[in-house]
Amino acid sequence: MFKLESKYSPAGDQPEAIEEILENLELGHDFQTLWGVTGSGKTFTMANIIERTQRPTLIIAHNKTLAAQLAQEFKEFFPSNSVHYFVSYYDYYQPEAYVSKTDTYIEKEATINEEIDRLRHAATQDLLTRKDVIIVASVSCIYGLGDISAYTEATFEIQVGKEYKMEHLLQQLVAIQFTRAWADFKPWNFQVMGDLLEIFPASKETVISIEFWGDEVSQISERNYLTGEVYSYMQDVTIFPAKHTVTTKDRIEEIIPEIQKELEENLAMFKEMWDVLKYERLKAKVEYDIEMIQEVGYVNGIENYSRFLDGRKPGEPPATLMDYFPKDALTIVDESHMTFSQVWGMYAWDRARKENLVSNGFRLPSAFDNRPLQFDEFELKVGQVLAVSATPGPYEIQRSSKEPDSFFSYSPERDGDWKVTKQNRVIPQMIRPTGLLDPEIELRPMEYMVDDIWKNIDEAVEKNTRVLITTITKRSSEELTDYLLENGYAVKYLHSEVDTLERLEILKELREWKIDVIVWVNLLREGLDLPEVSKICILDADKQWFLRSTSSLIQIIWRAARNSEWCVYMYSEKVKNIDYTSLPKEWELYRLDKAKLINQEGLVVSEAMKKAIELTYYRRWVQQDHNAKNNIEPTTVYSSIKAIWIEKKKKDYSNIDKKDIKKEIARLELEMDIAAANMEYEKAAELRDAIIAIKAWKKK
Repeated sequence: MFKLESKYSPAGDQPEAIEEILENLELGHDFQTLWGVTGSGKTFTMANIIERTQRPTLIIAHNKTLAAQLAQEFKEFFPSNSVHYFVSYYDYYQPEAYVSKTDTYIEKEATINEEIDRLRHAATQDLLTRKDVIIVASVSCIYGLGDISAYTEATFEIQVGKEYKMEHLLQQLVAIQFTRAWADFKPWNFQVMGDLLEIFPASKETVISIEFWGDEVSQISERNYLTGEVYSYMQDVTIFPAKHTVTTKDRIEEIIPEIQKELEENLAMFKEMWDVLKYERLKAKVEYDIEMIQEVGYVNGIENYSRFLDGRKPGEPPATLMDYFPKDALTIVDESHMTFSQVWGMYAWDRARKENLVSNGFRLPSAFDNRPLQFDEFELKVGQVLAVSATPGPYEIQRSSKEPDSFFSYSPERDGDWKVTKQNRVIPQMIRPTGLLDPEIELRPMEYMVDDIWKNIDEAVEKNTRVLITTITKRSSEELTDYLLENGYAVKYLHSEVDTLERLEILKELREWKIDVIVWVNLLREGLDLPEVSKICILDADKQWFLRSTSSLIQIIWRAARNSEWCVYMYSEKVKNIDYTSLPKEWELYRLDKAKLINQEGLVVSEAMKKAIELTYYRRWVQQDHNAKNNIEPTTVYSSIKAIWIEKKKKDYSNIDKKDIKKEIARLELEMDIAAANMEYEKAAELRDAIIAIKAWKKK
């Protein structure tokens, strides 16, 4: 089963958090939240929970990049177990749509990434055959995968020593969506050469070779499909369908009358409305689809008839990745404040698009059932949930707490016992093993912003550290960058129009001391730590909207959570004639010796700023208390530069234990698969060479 391999053991408040989470799981609570700061080891806590519970686990992240990062980390923690990466398999996807304003119909266009599809098949197959499985998925896991019972019933086994008719096996392979190879042998193919049957499974990069002596299977082996090198011999092999959606010719014949019946009902409705255009449009569209399905078994947009193919009732949710998990599985939602909102919004967006298509005669109403899960359906499928975030949202707090409003409340008179979390299953993890504290925060006027930024950059460069500056618009980030460049500073900007690979290169340059400053817009909030950064400047901090909400400010503040001298500067507008007597009592604490929130000039302090500052200083107080009791001195942590993946092949393995070598190979193999899946082929090739070099060294 699950075996966690790490040179570290739980530290700080990780042991208490782990025990409390385990206790809540044992008591049968459906929902709890791990509320941790950046750098406190939330991922390590999650890994310990998996090992202690010994339960298959689904980890959901809100984007492919974070999912890939988590998959690599969990493969490093569990090198002997099954860790998989499950994300959308489209390289390009243009959904079918109709723009009524311009009377424009947009045909569905999509290109499938075969490598990601292979990883998806590997994930579901391991779920059906193993218990020690961790799947790291994006929110695409809430989309339908086809009828799981039909998928499992279609699998069959081939054993050495048993007799099989070759013709019968080939019929079975065709029935589960395999096709005969011609010029190119690739996944989902099979080929026959005399008494040798070779099958290329959808989930593997290797070929299954089945040798016959007459009708008897004499040998089964697994080999490299290019070199022919045999990796292993097997006594039996299970053949899974080539597609998650499994159907038969008989099933297609059964559903045609159902589709025709729905077509007739909707044509009658348009006829009654005297809407000739929509009548003819729907008639032509669906009749063409029916003809194509009957003749070739497929049509572009066949997923719109998935309700009939799966045998579902109208409105019944589709089967998803969650249905492949056993009932006792654990679900961990990482960066939950982002992930839950994405899950909630997906159904609404899909429904709005389909409403437009159906009402204008492009699709039958049954197309509504080709959809992601609604949020309440998602809640029913996931079982026990652990939400993980540094800034939990209202949903997590309400599901974990009887007093959601008290989560962000803070009083200087509090005795230090976080009673709210003990009562409400919001489990704090505020202590960093390194002893690093949350930062000091200072308010500065926007009026003198440029001069103050110059001063901060000069101070940082003198100490050989770096600066992040965040703006709220692309234009302002570019203009500020140009201005700083003109004045001799090494600076670059980052925003959504900067290519993904270029973003990584810019971050790499910052960490390698090639540039001193990055000016950015909403790109570095989650899942990234920069130990070289000691100063963060937040411009227009008082503009309370999406980019300056409480959670956004907190995430921005923690981008420098690896440096012992970090400080955050919030720039806001001036306010005249401020009434200091009306301020809350606890703000006096900040005024004098903490965040310098209230100064002689009087600056705007939004509600989001106030909550972010209160929370930061509460945590700082807890961390200082812990350090004082345990004689811990905060230290800057300079982690390896993960973006510079090419350096992995240069690593010296001569003094590394054999267990660590195995662990390194497992992690690099998963990283190579993910790189290939995301079309980063140069990176995948470098990782492949690194793996070959390590294996060659290991044999010496």
